[in-house]
Amino acid sequence: MYKELIDKKAKLAVIGLGYVGLPIALEFAKKIQVIGFDIHEGRIEMMKKGIDPSNEMSKEDFENCDINFTSKIDELKEANFFIVSVPTPVDHHKVPDLSPIKKASEIIGKVLKKGDYVVFESTVYPGCTEEDCLPIIEKLSGLKCIRDFKLGYSPERINPGDKTHTLSKVIKVVSGCDAESLEAIAEVYELVVTAGVHKVSSIKVAEAAKIIENTQRDLNIALMNELSIIFEKMGINTFEVLEAAGTKWNFLNFYPGLVGGHCIGVDPYYLTYKSSELGFDSKVILAGRYINDGMSLYVARRIVRHITKNVADVKSAKVLIMGATFKENVSDIRNSKVMDVVKELRSFSVNVDVHDPFASSEELMDEYGFGLTEINGSDYDAVIMAVSHAPYAKLDSGFFESITKPHAVIYDLKGIFRNKINNRTYWSL
Repeated sequence: MYKELIDKKAKLAVIGLGYVGLPIALEFAKKIQVIGFDIHEGRIEMMKKGIDPSNEMSKEDFENCDINFTSKIDELKEANFFIVSVPTPVDHHKVPDLSPIKKASEIIGKVLKKGDYVVFESTVYPGCTEEDCLPIIEKLSGLKCIRDFKLGYSPERINPGDKTHTLSKVIKVVSGCDAESLEAIAEVYELVVTAGVHKVSSIKVAEAAKIIENTQRDLNIALMNELSIIFEKMGINTFEVLEAAGTKWNFLNFYPGLVGGHCIGVDPYYLTYKSSELGFDSKVILAGRYINDGMSLYVARRIVRHITKNVADVKSAKVLIMGATFKENVSDIRNSKVMDVVKELRSFSVNVDVHDPFASSEELMDEYGFGLTEINGSDYDAVIMAVSHAPYAKLDSGFFESITKPHAVIYDLKGIFRNKINNRTYWSL
C-alpha cells in the first residue's frame, strides 16, 4: 500500500475534516494524493478556497497540497486507504453518541474494495472499532476483514491551538487487525509523522491508550479543582500553593479550571460506559467527572454570593465574562463550560455580558442562545476571567478598575493576574 500511495497509483481519503481530520489530510497531501471528505458542503466550499472553518490552519497550510475536497460519496471509490476522524461526542445523559462514527462506517461500507485499508482515529472505548464499526463495514461491503481488507486504529493526538505539538512532531500510536496490516499502516503514517510511530499488539490496546490519556488529565485536574475549593475555605491561594509544591522534582504540573471541550470532558464517559456494560461501575473516574462538571456551578454561586452582599437589587447587577471558548486561543465553543456559568448566573436574574476575541457570536447564539458583546461601561459588579486568551494577558489593573465598580470582584480562574490586581477584590481558583 505504501508504494502504491507514493507512486500515486492509490489515493488516501480522510473522512471528517474537523480540527483533527483537516490537518491530517493536508499533511498527507504534501506527499500523496488525498481525498478530503466531509458531509457539510459549506465547510467543503470554504476549504476549497483555502479556509479552515475551525480557524486552526492558515491559508499557507493549503498550498502545494494534492487534495480534492468533496462531499460526494461516489468520489471516495477512488481511494484505497481510508482514515476516519469524525466526532465522538456524548449526549445530554453522558452516554456515548456513536452516530457519527457509525455513519462514517456506512459510507466506507458503500465504497470499500478488496485490498483497501480502513483506519479509525476517532476516540472510542476499547472494542468499538471491531465490535460496532467493523460489522457495519462488512455488511454493506460484502467483504471480510483480514481476508478482503485491513482494519486499524491510530488515535488522534491533535491539540487545538497548539503550534508546537503538531501532527508530525508527536509520536503516533498505530495498530492493525494482523501483523501485515500493522506494518503497512505504520509505514503509511511514517510518511508524515517525523517523530515516529509506536506499534501496539491490538486495536483494543490502541483504543485504550487514547482514552486513558485524557482520563488521566481529567482526574489530575479534578484533584486540583477539589484542592482549590478546600484552599478557598482556608483562605490561601491555590496557585501559590502549587507554585511552592512544584519546586519538588516529581510534582506534576496540573492546575484548576473549567474542563470542557471534546476530549478531556468527554472521553472518560466512553470508558465508564463500557466499564458499566461489563459489570464494573467506575468510582474514581466518575468522581473526577463529578468534580469537574460541578465547577461552573461553583464559580457562578461564588459570584452570586458576592453580589448579594454588595448589590441592593440583584437584578440590577452586571457581570462580565471574558472568554467563551473551551480553551485559550481557539475559536471552538463545543462543550465549553463557560456556558454553564452564564446559565447559572442568569437563573439568579443577573445581567451577563460575554466577550471573546476568538469565538463567533453567531455560533454562540445558534448553540447556546446568546451572543457576544463588546466590553463597555464602567459599572460591572464582577468580572470572570474564564479563558486566558493571549490578548487578555496584556491587560492591567487599571483596565479592570476602569470597567468595574469599587466593590467589584475579579474572578481570575486561571490565576494569570495573581498579585497584579489593585483596588478591587481578587479571586482565583
